[in-house]
Amino acid sequence: MRALRTTVFAGHYGSGKTTLALSYAAWLRCAGHRVTVCDLDIVNPYFRAADAREFLKQKDIGLISSDYANTNLEAPSVSPEAQAAFDDAGLYAVIDLGGDDRGALALGRYAKYLNLAAGQDAEYEMLLVANRCRPLTRDAGSLLEIKDGIERASRTKFTGLVNNTNLGAKTTPEDIIDSLGFALELEIVLGLPLKMTAVNAALISPELTDFWENHAEVFPVRPHRTFAFPI
Repeated sequence: MRALRTTVFAGHYGSGKTTLALSYAAWLRCAGHRVTVCDLDIVNPYFRAADAREFLKQKDIGLISSDYANTNLEAPSVSPEAQAAFDDAGLYAVIDLGGDDRGALALGRYAKYLNLAAGQDAEYEMLLVANRCRPLTRDAGSLLEIKDGIERASRTKFTGLVNNTNLGAKTTPEDIIDSLGFALELEIVLGLPLKMTAVNAALISPELTDFWENHAEVFPVRPHRTFAFPI
């Protein structure tokens, strides 16, 4: 997997994008990069990157979050520090984007930086995180609506997909294997390449990796309280 300077994870509520973003940030830090997580999950949040503040501090990963993080206010406010994620050429930024088009409005103010970074030699990814097990994202049509809404609000374009099909602690390897058809359908309907299949690290095996070898890289996800990256 090639490390890019800016990676945005976006998706519907409950897609698992925040846990994935934290895992990806830890992976970058383990590779020796200077990393910050920019929490733009600012509308009606459930679990969000700001909730992992102590974990990020322990791993020497920066955190930029809304002034309204961990409050009951639903204000689309972004910390002025977020600009650093785009201005500092030596910083690897992982952006956890809000769960729908309203949350994506927060990214719109930075669209010019992301669109400049896009292209053949892009140092930027915007990944749509899809979980087939969530009620509102079980089919390609629903995810197409979410994709289009986020792109309109953020004024940026997705560059790829993440298959993050899971049932939390109840997930089995068979669930991951059975999600292949869903992931391949998304590639066609949404017109986006499948960049990775995110899997709880405890479930990864050589057999599972071999199964996905011709379709997408298997990326290990760890709940932030149980990370084992050797940082």
